Amino acid sequence: MKRGRRPELMWGLGLAESEMRQIIDGVGPGFHVRNFPEDALPVSRELEQEEKPSAAWIPWSVWSAFPESRKQEYRDQDETHRILIQDGEAEVEMEQVLAEGFLTAVDLPLTRPKIQDVMFRAKEVKSLYSDIYRMTEEIMLERELLARKTDQLMFLNKLLASATESLDAGTILANAKNSLGLILPVKVLHAAFWNTGSDNAADVEVFLNGKMIPASESEWIERLMASACSLGSGAVNGFQISYTDPARRPEYSLAPDQGKLVTMPLTAGHQTFGCLTLLCEPGYRLGKDQVETLRSAVNHVGLALRNALAFKEVKLRADRDGLTRLYNRRSFDERLVYEIKRRSRYHHDLSLLMVDLDHFKSVNDTYGHKAGDLVLRKVGEILSTVFRTTDLAARYGGEEFVVLLPHTSEEAAWKLAERVRTAVENCAFDFNGRNFSVTASIGVASVEGGSLASTDDDLVLKADKALYQAKNNGRNMVVVSGQKSTPAHNAMQ
Repeated sequence: MKRGRRPELMWGLGLAESEMRQIIDGVGPGFHVRNFPEDALPVSRELEQEEKPSAAWIPWSVWSAFPESRKQEYRDQDETHRILIQDGEAEVEMEQVLAEGFLTAVDLPLTRPKIQDVMFRAKEVKSLYSDIYRMTEEIMLERELLARKTDQLMFLNKLLASATESLDAGTILANAKNSLGLILPVKVLHAAFWNTGSDNAADVEVFLNGKMIPASESEWIERLMASACSLGSGAVNGFQISYTDPARRPEYSLAPDQGKLVTMPLTAGHQTFGCLTLLCEPGYRLGKDQVETLRSAVNHVGLALRNALAFKEVKLRADRDGLTRLYNRRSFDERLVYEIKRRSRYHHDLSLLMVDLDHFKSVNDTYGHKAGDLVLRKVGEILSTVFRTTDLAARYGGEEFVVLLPHTSEEAAWKLAERVRTAVENCAFDFNGRNFSVTASIGVASVEGGSLASTDDDLVLKADKALYQAKNNGRNMVVVSGQKSTPAHNAMQ
């Protein structure tokens, strides 16, 4: 008979004949139970033999009679599960059972269900120990590997520290270039990130190491776009460019073919969201350890960049109104302070529109709040399409909107306001088979380029007064601060 087919060995230490039979019957044919009489219990020689029992059944009366030294010999048999049989009148507490080194305890009589339950626990513990042992072996092996790569570990720690000190993608990339320079002769580092929409077309954001001559910049953009397409971005809707270093340095104008080019994909959750492109010294060859270290470094940088992009997305959502997708009041207040300070420095024109929907409460009361939400979303779309990307349209609160217009004169602001008013007036709404329309009143306030400095409160107050005049004079009109009201059909007075 082959060794692997032999029944699994168990010991009984001083078992009564009835207990022995009950255990044999309970464990089944896959086990061989060897019982040692109470006057011939195993000594050191039996305990040290190669074949160890998987379990030892020990009555409490036998175990309690052992001297402590002998108990310890049995405890040292790690491969053997010790099962306590409570054969005394007093029940042994489970805490004491575990403290004595037993797997569990079982009461008399030894019924088959009790024995099967003990065997199930032993199997679970054995499986757990096997997993722990295997994990321990793997950890030890990993520690040995890491010990041989102390320099790489220190490098990765440094890179990880620099990558996690910021949630700005440009700063992370600039730090990554400096850190990677410790193991690679990196001249420039560029990156591309993409976000593929439902139409399988992607918007790509390109980060260039720094400003360069137009010819070199075009080459790099083409190379990065080609890498994006080959790595799974799909068709490109459009792209925008950012610079990790705003300065113009000679090495930044190097073309892609002026060194060894290394492109590394950036992945998260089995999805590629970007790539890093490194330009190294010409003819430089990477060793096996360097390739492994580089991959690990890119994984760290990729995780940091993914977090940065996610933070940017969260911040974008925090800056936007959930219903209209326009900027919210907080974003407008921050931008207004910035634009006022910038206007004071550069003396350019600055205008503000304050838009309020006329009789909006009646829309909610007549057609319901979902109809009101439909109107607000549509007005948000109108404001998003009428103005430039440098302008800021925001939901100011309720049915009120504001539009900040840098470098825009009073007359130009009035024309834009008229365009918005007309677009709102001409928009027909259909909700649950019922048709309706709305109108808007708009107040315009401006600060001319040559005027004295003003505050953000002054501009908002002037626009608000103009809006109040438009509402008071009949609604559905544009009023410029400090001027007479302008009916819907008239030009600016």
